[in-house]
Amino acid sequence: MKTLVCIKPGEFEYKEADAPLATPGESIIKIRRIGICGTDLHAFEGTQPYFEYPRILGHELAGDLVDLDQAPGFQPGEAVTIIPYFNCGHCIACRNGKPNCCTSIKVCGVHIDGGMVEYLSVPSTSLVHGRGLTHDQLALIEPLAIGAHAVRRAGIQPGEFVLVVGAGPIGLGTMESARIAGAEVIAMDINEARLSFCRERLRILHTVNAADNPMEQLRHITRGDMPTVVIDATGSRKAITDAFQYMAHGARYVLVGLQKGEICFSHPEFHKREGTLMSSRNATREDFDNVIRAMEKGLIDPTTYITHRVRFDQVKDQFASWLDPANGVIKAMVDF
Repeated sequence: MKTLVCIKPGEFEYKEADAPLATPGESIIKIRRIGICGTDLHAFEGTQPYFEYPRILGHELAGDLVDLDQAPGFQPGEAVTIIPYFNCGHCIACRNGKPNCCTSIKVCGVHIDGGMVEYLSVPSTSLVHGRGLTHDQLALIEPLAIGAHAVRRAGIQPGEFVLVVGAGPIGLGTMESARIAGAEVIAMDINEARLSFCRERLRILHTVNAADNPMEQLRHITRGDMPTVVIDATGSRKAITDAFQYMAHGARYVLVGLQKGEICFSHPEFHKREGTLMSSRNATREDFDNVIRAMEKGLIDPTTYITHRVRFDQVKDQFASWLDPANGVIKAMVDF
């Protein structure tokens, strides 16, 4: 079985490994698609927290079941995806219905080896039915669920101005979930091509270039009020810090993007707004189900995000190019 291992920042190597054997409580998936996400790109460049090398990347995946155990309702040959956050089931977070932030969580492709393999063994409890969706669609449920979870955390109400900072795949999915929740969505980025994508593909009415007097633009869009929800999907320390000033009085600020260091903000400015600051980590089965229903209803078409496609044997040579903004990558998809 061929695998693709990130040996160290900036270096991949194809290796041969034994195919996994079925074990109690585990199911084996023949991988058909892998989506490349920001976590993979950051791991490759050496800026991803919670990460050790060598590591097999990949957690946005779709495939076909070839063997299964303790997976009632699933059948061999069925197309599936997974919830790639493997939790313990008994810690304080798991007991309180938050397996997405389990104290000993093992995220596939981050804490443990992931899906850049021909066959992958996963806990049967992580399986998600394909429900007639294509492999491309199934591979993109996970990043969309990240955005859906952030929107659910924010408690968005219809008509609210919601600013999403960062128009990468996670940000785009967050915008779509916020739109479905009834928000007036504002997309912010410094990349004009991505802002054009928001306007033309997602039909986002309000876009702001963060390099061009964003405060003035936001005041104009919100008629002086500023956004009542701000969601960061950049992982950039500067973008995270700058966005504190974009909050309306009484606003909620949700951090989806992640960076290694500390963040600083003016306590008086935050305090006088009675602001709420929260993080949003991973997603739950409820979020996956919400995304699947939105796909089935035609409210989201994730294949719109796919701008680059390669075969598994081409990933090593192509991966570094996806870090260059000039190449216009929204979502790269790997075919097996």
